[in-house]
Amino acid sequence: MNPIASPASAQSVRRPWYRPSLTMQILIGVVVGCAIGWLRPDWGNSVYFLRDIFLNLIKSIIAPLVFSTLVVGIAGGGDLKKVGRMGVKALIYFEVVTTAALFIGLAVVNFTKPGVGVPLVASQNDVIQKIAAEHPRSLIETLVHAFPSSVIDAMARGDILQTVAFAVLFAMAVSAIGEKGKPIIRAMESLSQVMFKLTNYVMMFAPIGVSAAMAHTIGTQGPGVLVNLGNVILSYYLGIVVFVVLIFGLVMLIARVPIAQFVRAVREPATLAFATTSSESAMPKAMQAMERLGVPRRIVGFVMPTGYSFNLDGSMIFLGISSVFIAQAAESSTGQHMGIGQQIAMMLTFMVTSKGIAGVPRSAILVLLATMNSILPAGLGAMGVAVIVGIDAIMDMGRSAVNLIGNCLATVVVARWEGDFDDNRARVFGTPAEAELDLQSGDIAFAEAVKQD
Repeated sequence: MNPIASPASAQSVRRPWYRPSLTMQILIGVVVGCAIGWLRPDWGNSVYFLRDIFLNLIKSIIAPLVFSTLVVGIAGGGDLKKVGRMGVKALIYFEVVTTAALFIGLAVVNFTKPGVGVPLVASQNDVIQKIAAEHPRSLIETLVHAFPSSVIDAMARGDILQTVAFAVLFAMAVSAIGEKGKPIIRAMESLSQVMFKLTNYVMMFAPIGVSAAMAHTIGTQGPGVLVNLGNVILSYYLGIVVFVVLIFGLVMLIARVPIAQFVRAVREPATLAFATTSSESAMPKAMQAMERLGVPRRIVGFVMPTGYSFNLDGSMIFLGISSVFIAQAAESSTGQHMGIGQQIAMMLTFMVTSKGIAGVPRSAILVLLATMNSILPAGLGAMGVAVIVGIDAIMDMGRSAVNLIGNCLATVVVARWEGDFDDNRARVFGTPAEAELDLQSGDIAFAEAVKQD
C-alpha cells in the first residue's frame, strides 16, 4: 500500500459542517470581536485579558521550541558547513526583500499623497516620550546584543535573537562531541515534539484570544479613526497588496514555491498575527506548518527566528509610507518640499538604522521617531509620529501579518536554494494522506495539527 495517497483521493474526505476548521474558528472570532467592539466598546476593555492570556501562553512556547528545533536540526544534520552557507543565503534574501519593501512603500506614498493637507498639531503624548527614551541599536550594539550573558535570562525575556545565537553554538558543541551528544539530540527531539503538541493545545484557545483582541482594537480606536486618517491607512494596505502580489509573487515563481499549498499553510498563522497584532503569536504554528509543508527542521529552526529580527517586510513598508506621510504633512508648516532625492536618502538611512531594531519594543515607531526628529525642525517629527501612534494598532495588524508571511516564505526559498525542499510532502499538505504519513513517521503532534486544520 502506498503510504502517500493522491491529493485528489485524500481530499474526498470532508469535514462535518458543524465542526469548522481552526482557520474558520479564528475568522469567526475576528468577526465576533469586531461586532463586540463596535456595538459595545466597553466590553472590548473588559475581555482584553483573554488576549493577554493567549499571548502569554504562546510566548511561553517560543523559546524552548526555537532552542530544541535548532539543536536537533543542526546537531542532528552533522554538517556544520551547511549552517554557515544557509545563514549567508538567508541574510542576502532578507536584505533584498526588505529593501524592495522600503521602496514599494516610497512609491505608493508618493502616488497617493496621504499627508497633503493634514495639519500637525502639538501633542503631549506619553507613548512618544517613552519611545524617545529608547534608541535604535548601532551595528556594534546589535552584534553584542545577539550573544547573551545568560541564556536563561534571554529565554525569560523572549529574546529570539539571543536564543538563536546560543542554540547555534550549543548545537555545534553537541555535534562536535559525536556519540556522547546523541542523548542530548534525542532529548531535544522529544522536547520539540512536546512543544508542537502544546502548540496544538494552545491553539484551541486562539479563537477566544483573537476575538478579545479585535474587540479591544475596534472598541478603543473606533470607526472614527478610519475616517480621520483613512488615506494613510489605505495607502499602507495598498502598499502591502502591491508588495505581496509583486515581490512575494515574483519570489514564488523564481523559487518554484507551490503557491496553493503555501497559501493554505500560512492562512491560519497570518490570520492569527493580523488579529492579535503580534507576529510572534503565530510563530509556533507557522514553524509547524512550514515543516509540514516540506521545509527541513534545521532550516525552519534557523531562518524563521532569525527573520523575526532581520526580515521585517511589513515594518519596512510602514517606515517608507509613514515617514513620507509625516514629511508631506509638515510641508504646510515648514514650506519645504521633500524631493525624491531626499526621500531616497531617507530610505537608505532606514536600511541601516532598521538593522538595530531587533528586540527593541515598538521598534518601527522608535526608528521612525529618531529619523524624523533628525530631518524635521521644531519638534514636527514627534508631532507626526504622535499622529501615526494614534492609528498604529490598525496598521500593526497588516504589519504583523506580512512579517509573518515573509518569514514563512523565506524558509521555503532557503530550502529550495539548498536543494532540500520536499515536493512530495508539499503535494499532500493538509490532506488525510499527510496525517497518515506523520503517524507512520511518529510525528503525532503534526498528525493532530492536520486534523485541526
